[in-house]
Amino acid sequence: MADIINIKINGIPVQAQAGDTILNAAERAGVEIPNLCYLKSLAPYGACGMCVVETNVSPKLLRACSATVSEGMEINTESERALKARKLALELMMGDHDGDCVAPCVLNCPAHTNCQKYLAEIAAGDYETALETIREKIPLPASIGRVCPHPCEDACRRQHVEEPISICFLKAFAADQVYAKTLPVPAKEPDSGKSVGIIGAGPAGLTAAYQLAKRGHKITVYDKMPKAGGMLRYGIPEYRLPKAVLDKEIEVIASMGVEMIQNCEIGRDITVDGIRAKHDALLVANGAWKSTSIRCPGEELEGVFGGIDFLREAALGGKPAIGKKTAIVGGGNTAMDACRTAVRLGAEEVSIIYRRTRAEMPAEDIEIKEAEEEGVVFRFLNNPAEILGKDGKVCGVKLQVMELGEPDARGRRKPVPVEGEFVYLELDSIIIAAGQKNDPAGFETLPQTDRGTLAADEHFFNTEIEGVFAAGDTTNKGAGIAVQAIAEANAAAKCIDAYLNGVEFEYREPVLSRREVENIDFSQYEKKSRAVMPQRAAEERRNDFKEVNLGFDEETAKAEAARCLKCGCHDYGDCRLIRYADMYCTDCKKFAGEFHPRFTETALKVIERNQNKCILCNLCVRVCENEAKQGILGLVGRGFTTVIKPEFGDRDIASICKDCKKCAQACPTGALKIL
Repeated sequence: MADIINIKINGIPVQAQAGDTILNAAERAGVEIPNLCYLKSLAPYGACGMCVVETNVSPKLLRACSATVSEGMEINTESERALKARKLALELMMGDHDGDCVAPCVLNCPAHTNCQKYLAEIAAGDYETALETIREKIPLPASIGRVCPHPCEDACRRQHVEEPISICFLKAFAADQVYAKTLPVPAKEPDSGKSVGIIGAGPAGLTAAYQLAKRGHKITVYDKMPKAGGMLRYGIPEYRLPKAVLDKEIEVIASMGVEMIQNCEIGRDITVDGIRAKHDALLVANGAWKSTSIRCPGEELEGVFGGIDFLREAALGGKPAIGKKTAIVGGGNTAMDACRTAVRLGAEEVSIIYRRTRAEMPAEDIEIKEAEEEGVVFRFLNNPAEILGKDGKVCGVKLQVMELGEPDARGRRKPVPVEGEFVYLELDSIIIAAGQKNDPAGFETLPQTDRGTLAADEHFFNTEIEGVFAAGDTTNKGAGIAVQAIAEANAAAKCIDAYLNGVEFEYREPVLSRREVENIDFSQYEKKSRAVMPQRAAEERRNDFKEVNLGFDEETAKAEAARCLKCGCHDYGDCRLIRYADMYCTDCKKFAGEFHPRFTETALKVIERNQNKCILCNLCVRVCENEAKQGILGLVGRGFTTVIKPEFGDRDIASICKDCKKCAQACPTGALKIL
């Protein structure tokens, strides 16, 4: 029997065996000591410098992978010196590590949907798995894929080759393919015995209901409108989002046992306190349903509509009295929805009034283009000075002529009035689509910000009232795009689940490695144009509310998804380098400077070697030499320019590597990828 050695690790008595390394002894005691170049089957190497610990037997920090234990040794794995040394080692490695942990499209999506993964699944024709991937973050993919302004595409690296991938439409494509055959309901955890009330059945409320129901909680959604969907139903026109599509996705959520109580208005039918008393927790996600005023004389006249009010009335089947000539004030997507709806309601002259130029319009280019095709006139550098009336009704508008001045805080040039210059426009109605805000009626008992929104913690979503949370357009900064509300609802659901389980929820932005675009050679990629979404002709579509887009066929969708450059690391989930970097809050760019030689090598055919991610831990070389008994890999060069490369000789290396792959399995950073 091996001799027993008595030691202490972090002040706790531990028995080790004679000859044990500190790393072995700690591992048996359940204490993790970080390491990147260690493998049990190999002799200690000590290249990474991560496993250093402080002891009472040496004034120096010892490397736990090679230092052996001795009687009475006291080991501190978390001393200030050890942590500082590990942090420095990581910062040096990360400064020379050129890789994307997560693809830019994923990071730029507010909900952090795994776009790269579902694009690969669509390219492979695996639509069911793609749908599962999307619904991890977005439970309404067919709807959001039709209406989202896709910030993911703004960050798509494919734009540096030719054009970004049609990520958003592909989301809808995958969902449509599956929903045409079945409505898969996700698995749920066992019944928790807890219940959550949710006020609002819009994107935020439905998302929270979905996520909390998956966690086994009983969910009841209270909503003031006749049907669930919120702004997706009452703020997005049918020609962009057919309500039959939305209904299918809501049916999935209802099938999870979520109870939806419609036509239930807070303050009229029930109170916030009344709902809170019925449940173990409450989420307020009632949205932003009031149109914003532009504080213009004449706004009180008959024939003045708020943008959201106008769209809601049209969605409910009404026909707002806009007359033959109408104008919409605003430059966002709501303004585009309003002007195109006005065209479909029979207005003969429809204008957009915008105080800047087209270049500054926040609306999507495709929305502007489609509105122009449908006959909408754009009046740029104009701003309402007064809405004119006759007998209490709108008869026109006096427009102040503007010019662009200096850039504002967001970089957009500020519109400045041209003194004394005005334009007059005859109108029967005017629609103000300059924004939307929270309606406080019925929610007066909840804490509010000076903006009139509900005050909730930006990371934990709890309000000052015990067990009451808030998320989406109703909170803090106010209205945003639907996917932002969904992102908040996902995070709020995690916080509510933790609250119900009595667990303290922690929030911290993860440390991630990101590539600089200027370090990437995009000339290596073949140019392939972005797929064009087929549409109905303008002269036809302007006369009805049928969907404008006709959708991709399978061949087009697969080819479009295959354009993905796969920026995110294939090994991110198992990468020890980034796990330790995150653990020690490392600044990835602290020591950014000259890089080691960069290349991606596929000469081994079955294993891709990405030198950008290599940290020279030498594990692959040692595994190939000592375990695989091949000696194919070796260090080439001296000093800073050292790299790891294969030596082919006369052997059929590809066939050897095909049956081995041990080097890739040992790599701690994702520098090696099995093809």
